[in-house]
This record gives sequence, C-alpha cells and structure tokens, in this order.
Amino acid sequence: MFKTIVDPADCEVRSVIRFLNAKKVKPAEIHRQLVEIYGENVMTDGMVKKWVRQFNDGRTNVHDEARSGRPSIVNDGLVAKVNDKIRENRLFTIRMLFDEFPQISKTVLHEIVTNRFLNYRKLCSRWFPKMLTDVHETK
Repeated sequence: MFKTIVDPADCEVRSVIRFLNAKKVKPAEIHRQLVEIYGENVMTDGMVKKWVRQFNDGRTNVHDEARSGRPSIVNDGLVAKVNDKIRENRLFTIRMLFDEFPQISKTVLHEIVTNRFLNYRKLCSRWFPKMLTDVHETK
C-alpha cells in the first residue's frame, strides 16, 4: 500500500494532473490515483476533468491566477488607531467609532474590534480584552 500524503498544496495536485494528462491518462484514472495517494478530500472528479480540459487547451501554469476584488483597507496602523480610541474611552460604541473613522464601514469596525484583530467583547457596558486573568475577573 502507498503512503498517504496529507494536506497537499493545490499546485502540487495540479502538477500531478498535468503530468498524468501529458502521459495520456484518462481523467477518471487520474482522479482514482489522486484519491489513492492524497485521500478522499483531495479534489472532485469534476475538478480533475476541468483541469485536464484547461491543460489540453494550452494552460501551462499550475498556480492560481490573480483575482480581482476590493483591496482590504484594514492594516496594522488602522488597527492600532482603533485600539487607541478604545483605550481612550472604554464606554464607546461602534457608532462612536464610526464617527471617528467615517471611511470604514460599521461592519468592518465591528470585525476589527471583536473577532479578527483586537478580540474585545462587551462586558458591563465596557470593552475588555477576551483573555482576562483571574485578577482581572475579580476586579
């Protein structure tokens, strides 16, 4: 039996598809071999067929192409400014922060404050870091 490779890179799997396609192996057989080595969740049969079709149409790059989209406005400087405003007045609301940073939507501000960056949560009408020590909790 073969050794299973866990969590392969996407470009690695596509390289295998390109190699086996060049050897004229059918897409169904390519998928079977991928599942045998990389496991059940590697790629669907339809995706293997899609990549085989693209390689047959002349594609040579196995990496993802650049995608268009709105660039993120969140950076370390902005997170630091938001954190400074919070520390100035812990009784703030997201609405008050929005008044301070009108270029940023309330949703993005809420995301910065709560989940992804600062990890604050509302506690007794004040914002506190999520990770409180026993000393902080008793105060």
